[in-house]
Amino acid sequence: MVKEFREFIARGNVLDLAVGVIIGAAFGKIVTTLVEGVLMPPLGLLLGQIDFSSLFFVLDDSKGIPVSLADAKADGIPVIAYGQFINDVVGFLIVALAVFLLIKQVNRLKRPEPAAAPTTRECPQCLMTVPIKAVRCAHCTSDLREPARAV
Repeated sequence: MVKEFREFIARGNVLDLAVGVIIGAAFGKIVTTLVEGVLMPPLGLLLGQIDFSSLFFVLDDSKGIPVSLADAKADGIPVIAYGQFINDVVGFLIVALAVFLLIKQVNRLKRPEPAAAPTTRECPQCLMTVPIKAVRCAHCTSDLREPARAV
């Protein structure tokens, strides 16, 4: 059983998956920092100094209306924290765009190269290979120019 497990782990696709998960987790941290620390502050400033991560809607104001999301959580006031959802949607869109661009480049690299134009051809008389621009076969001296067509 240990041998089978070792073979399973040694498969390329299992290792690729492990590397993908690790890289994905690190990339997720980068995207979170990009969204919360770089993109959203200028956007919030443009929209009137709004901090998206602290936007919320109070569901029950019987305990009062909290000043911040932290106060609402501390006082146990039920709220819908839609600002963090906006941050998460922006983060998702960035990840989706990055994956799209990555897959697009990988697919572009996988496309087969166009076939090169032939440089030789066969003589119709002796079937030997001759350069494509040859007008006479070097082997049988046959004329390789196409005959003039009657109109």
